[in-house]
Amino acid sequence: MAFRTHSHLDRRGFLSGTIAGASLIALHPFSARAATNQAHLRIMETTDLHVHVYPYDYYSDKPVDTVGLARTAAHIADIRAEATNSMLLDNGDFLQGNPMGDYIAYERGMKEGDIHPIIAAMNTVGFEASTLGNHEFNYGLDFLMKSVAGADFPIVSANVVKNLGASPTSDETLLPPYVILDRTVIDGDGTEHPIRIGVIGFVPPQIMTWDRRHLEGNVSARDIVETARAYVPQMREQGADVIIALSHSGIGAADHSEGMENASVPLAAVEGIDGVMTGHSHLVFPSDTYADYAGVDVATGTIHGKPATMGGFWGSHLGVIDLMLERDGNEWKVVTHSVETRPISKRNEDRSIAALVESDQAVLDSVAAEHEATLEYIRRAVGKTSAPLHSYFALVADDPSVQIVSIAQKWYIEEMMKGTEYEGLPIVSAAAPFKAGGRGGAEYYTDVPAGDVAIKNVADLYLYPNTVRAVLVDGGQLKDWLERSAGMFNQITPGAADQPLLNPDFPSYNFDVIDGVTYQIDLSQPSKYGPKGEDLNPDANRIVNLQHDGQPVTPEMKFVVATNNYRAGGGGDFPGAKGDTIIFEAPDTNRDVIVRYIVEQGTINPSADANWTFAPLPGTSVIFETGPKAKDYIGDVKGVTMEEAGSNDDGFSLFRIQL
Repeated sequence: MAFRTHSHLDRRGFLSGTIAGASLIALHPFSARAATNQAHLRIMETTDLHVHVYPYDYYSDKPVDTVGLARTAAHIADIRAEATNSMLLDNGDFLQGNPMGDYIAYERGMKEGDIHPIIAAMNTVGFEASTLGNHEFNYGLDFLMKSVAGADFPIVSANVVKNLGASPTSDETLLPPYVILDRTVIDGDGTEHPIRIGVIGFVPPQIMTWDRRHLEGNVSARDIVETARAYVPQMREQGADVIIALSHSGIGAADHSEGMENASVPLAAVEGIDGVMTGHSHLVFPSDTYADYAGVDVATGTIHGKPATMGGFWGSHLGVIDLMLERDGNEWKVVTHSVETRPISKRNEDRSIAALVESDQAVLDSVAAEHEATLEYIRRAVGKTSAPLHSYFALVADDPSVQIVSIAQKWYIEEMMKGTEYEGLPIVSAAAPFKAGGRGGAEYYTDVPAGDVAIKNVADLYLYPNTVRAVLVDGGQLKDWLERSAGMFNQITPGAADQPLLNPDFPSYNFDVIDGVTYQIDLSQPSKYGPKGEDLNPDANRIVNLQHDGQPVTPEMKFVVATNNYRAGGGGDFPGAKGDTIIFEAPDTNRDVIVRYIVEQGTINPSADANWTFAPLPGTSVIFETGPKAKDYIGDVKGVTMEEAGSNDDGFSLFRIQL
């Protein structure tokens, strides 16, 4: 892929420190004190843009201040003006991740010569180079190649290979493994000098699992660190003065292991690399998140002593690495460095969000037509549902709004387990209702009628941008997972009437229903766990008649549970989900999986199958509260006998269940 030398002084040129108005902005100390034959080079990073150009949440169909390349771009002119020399790089995952990306892939398509909107926006901003992230492969190689063809900047990827050679340097790669950019920098006394900046890119080799159906038989993926060790010396031999690694890979273990997903720490240790742009994890570096990681120094923003940054996600931050360079003969050396990130918004003390910058109008204009088309796309049907999707009874009976999430998760994980050591194990799916009244009030419920389903409805089904996970549990852990969920209910006295059913201290998002097994909840038993997962009654057994495929679940049985990153990582303190049982970390959000499932199925059938019920307690009744519109669906509820029982002062309707 060709690259050009840029000499103009607008968005891209290294001479941008001299632009009009720069005198109003404080120079970085490196620029202020650079001497003869010393030059300050500022390198800015975006990562994990995921097609977020406008500051807009397409799922909830409303503007937001926390995302958008148009906002990030508005930062860039000021940040450039603080430095005598600067360049802008992107670290991948730009092509997929919000409904605009899906609209282009599933609806408009990409013909030869078309410009993808994220590429149009990046061209407008003036990126110097980018690499591929794992999500670039989600729509297939043909779509990817047509999309990147429109870039006015080189896109590199060293470890995605069309034909493997004896070593990485003899591979035929899908895209150029690296690029050496010939540029000009201004030193401390104003003299211009040539400099050669090498940029090399990497993606997690797990793409071969995550997008197997697109990639198997077409490309393969090498280990990140092995590939870097081969190419970096070659880049030096070809005259690179400075080498920046675009590592679309998280900050993880310090010790290298073959094929590791989050390889940025051992990558930074590769001799010859001067700085590492990281990403993939949707986090910020430097930050206290990484305070205890081996090889990582949060205070200095370094990994193995090399400057490194991670610029958040969706345009939320710019990562910034500042290098002080010194000319030694005809070569440049890094003599010192500093690292920071710049957010586009801040959270106020009252938890409200304040924008720190307004959008760059030129960037908005570059994708205005696609933005309007995306709004039309999210507001019209992408599929149909044969049954209403509501959560009015989600806490007392098997529920369609939870059922569809479980079905989609299970569908996805079944595909991901193919070809792994876990293929053939029973796969079950855990999901909880997010909108189920409580402190949200009497209107805080999911309610999508039967018929057309639009993408914006998916936000109603799944509130959070969680990502899919799979955990491996035994039968005992599976039962205790359900015991933890059953803390939603008060202990009920057999034979008594109209007892309050729901524990008000128990949040609905911790009421996991596990689809793929059948079970009953014996409310006469005390809860084994408290609202925060604490041990209360170790010998309690609320979960009875737990079966899989009609057979009792025994402690030694093994199950793969499809869930989300919050739960799998220990959120809610569930047995079997403490972070140590994860066997698969998906790159996809639960929302995206639900949308993909609906699009692929055309018509979904989310009717609840009543896989769980309350154990019978003759002569016993309980009262629970739900939204007033619940009465419209009372006839659809399976496995529960109930009737209306008035209302309360908070606007909730009351229903009576005969146990």
